[in-house]
Amino acid sequence: MTVDTLTSQDYQAPPALVGERLTVEAFEQLAGTLSGHRFVKVVVDRPAGVIHFIDNNRYAFHAYYIAEHILHIPREELEANVDQYNHAFYADPDRRLYLGLLSMHAREDDTGTRRFLCLETVEVDTMSTEMLRYFYAFVADRIDPGLPLLFKPATHRQELQLSDVPATEMPRISAHEIFSAAPFVALQPGVAQGRLRAFRDEDAYRRADPPLQWYDIIAMDRVPDDIPRLAGIINAQHTTPLSHTNVLAAGWAIPNAIQLDAFGRIDSAGLDGTWVRYEVVASADAIALTPIERPDDLDRRPAWVAQQVTVEEPEVHLSPIAGLDEIRAGDRYRYGTKAANLGELHHVLSHGSERLLGFYRTPRPPRRDLLGYLQKLLDVPGPAGLAQAANRLLRELVWVPRGIALPFSLQREFLESSPAIQQTIGKLKMALELDAREVESLCLELQRLVRRTRVPDSIRSRVDDALVTHLGGVASFVVRSSSNAEDLAGFSAAGIYESVNHVTTADHVMDSLKTVWASLLSPRSVRLRQQAGISLDDSYMGVVIQEEVASTMGGVMVTTNPLTPADFRNVYLNVSTRSVTDVVAGSHAPMQYLFNTVEGGGRTVSLGDAERDLPEAGRARLQRLAVAGRLLQAHFSPDYTFSAPVDIEWVADDDRIAIVQLRPYSA
Repeated sequence: MTVDTLTSQDYQAPPALVGERLTVEAFEQLAGTLSGHRFVKVVVDRPAGVIHFIDNNRYAFHAYYIAEHILHIPREELEANVDQYNHAFYADPDRRLYLGLLSMHAREDDTGTRRFLCLETVEVDTMSTEMLRYFYAFVADRIDPGLPLLFKPATHRQELQLSDVPATEMPRISAHEIFSAAPFVALQPGVAQGRLRAFRDEDAYRRADPPLQWYDIIAMDRVPDDIPRLAGIINAQHTTPLSHTNVLAAGWAIPNAIQLDAFGRIDSAGLDGTWVRYEVVASADAIALTPIERPDDLDRRPAWVAQQVTVEEPEVHLSPIAGLDEIRAGDRYRYGTKAANLGELHHVLSHGSERLLGFYRTPRPPRRDLLGYLQKLLDVPGPAGLAQAANRLLRELVWVPRGIALPFSLQREFLESSPAIQQTIGKLKMALELDAREVESLCLELQRLVRRTRVPDSIRSRVDDALVTHLGGVASFVVRSSSNAEDLAGFSAAGIYESVNHVTTADHVMDSLKTVWASLLSPRSVRLRQQAGISLDDSYMGVVIQEEVASTMGGVMVTTNPLTPADFRNVYLNVSTRSVTDVVAGSHAPMQYLFNTVEGGGRTVSLGDAERDLPEAGRARLQRLAVAGRLLQAHFSPDYTFSAPVDIEWVADDDRIAIVQLRPYSA
């Protein structure tokens, strides 16, 4: 039977299909779209032996349908006792109701394209192995028999649970298999009008004729790290949302998506080089490209030119070279945000912080706070020892490599030591003011001059003394950029400044310093800052010199889910067994994970280029890092909602995890 008798007179159709077999037609009528896939919510009432397939357009959450049509309670009562009901739905071993999702997928085989359904639970569900077996069998008997049903473990815990269950009994597919085959992923929803440019490889991109303009929308397999500001991006292969390119796109708020058959769509419609309306919608199943006439207002400046970025006034007079453990976050106006944040992290690890619990203390409606969840994550019996446990987790799990911070004033002193550099800077300022075509050639000439100019003995001596004092005995260094013109509201500058690895000798240190200073003057960085309203006069480069850490893996973590920003539970974590550079540069596909920092647990989103997943112990370690990231998010929050995510680069050895960079996440 259907649920007509439960439906109020205001409804024109039942809110669910109840007690009947789910046909393909019924699935389409009830389904919503998530990550490019159609899905239906499922509730099994075990004592009654009845299944409910819920209309997604009516009910955003299982719980709202359950409250109204199964438990017959007001939604207000449900929300007032949300933890109690969540326990009943997801954690009670004797629960009445089993909740899940059915999603439709397709794959190619020898006979062509075949559709199949996936069943999964909500990620926080703690069903036992026997409960999962029952749930799968019950649902399998009540769907169209022409559609194979595979179970998709929602967490690493479920993967482990089902490892002894025969695949013949419960055919399975992993989340990363689904993601790697997903034809569409919305990385950044939005709409843009522009000229579509499709490049089959990087050589074609480098030879672009005419040159790329701000109104261009580009389609490529993997978008290079050095793109100019554009109107939109289409990735024709899978990529991580944490690459420099995708972080920039998020900061620019331009539409950005993965569309695996992008070139086929563009070729079949003859859209390459034409003007289109490009739209990315998270709930859609593909990008939308609609031919349009060339807009009349292209000769005007783009709208984002008016959105000028504010730069804090830097201190460019004499400041000392300092050990990272000697500076704090407030010193960013002298040393740059990267250096100041590493110094602040040194202080937190040494002295603790009263701000670490901020994220968990903040209401996340309908919850008053999340402190009870943190108690379970940190294995603390009561709230009294929570702050101490949070500080202990950080001290035991992470560390900051030793290093020194070189102030903006040192760069200024170097630039002023060369009359040729000063003259060329004057010419560049004039060219920027006139928007002259010589800007790029002058930037390149300036970079050449910076690299060729000898570092004055007075600077060389101070750097050498600081290295001896703070880093004596270190065999290899990393020389990192730390500008005042990055990590700003509306301007992330991800990947536009240089850092140098594997630096060993004093001469190599000096050459690396000049490489980092010169990156402030690259054509791309100068243009991007100019577009954001940041003048050359206001832009300075500090430098961090750190001991290089021998590591078995590295990665990037952002304390948000970039594909679903409203998700307050999960953080997104990328891993490479090569280096952290592989993650941010996009040169190799990293392993991608989501870790829940409320109820705990995690799942593998993508294996990237890796042949196998990390072992259970490695994933458990990353789960702890995810919680540590959430604590650090609170400490570094610019406001008191503690909701602003942070971007953390890390490397790991067999003992602890080294944090080598921490900054605001622009999205």
